[in-house]
Amino acid sequence: MRTGIIVIPEAEADVAEAFQWYEEMNPGLGAEFLRCIDAALNLIKRNPGIYRKVYKDIRRALPQRFPYEIFYLTDGDKIIVLAVLHAKRNPDLLKERTYRR
Repeated sequence: MRTGIIVIPEAEADVAEAFQWYEEMNPGLGAEFLRCIDAALNLIKRNPGIYRKVYKDIRRALPQRFPYEIFYLTDGDKIIVLAVLHAKRNPDLLKERTYRR
């Protein structure tokens, strides 16, 4: 059984940046973005193998409504979120992000 989700600081910054952008565009939209990300993370937690691997052991989840991708991997009983990127961003950024086991 999975014990939880670890979101690395860079991924937290990704979410915070997107939240702020959506809030500036339309107040309340940032909160909706967070709800969609949270729903995707809950689905990942319940069934981490539901999404396919896109690079080595990294999987990609697609939240509803917003053009973002959640990149994560599993390490034992942990799920590690490496990035939450806009779909138009280059996913090669993942190669620069690491998680120390």
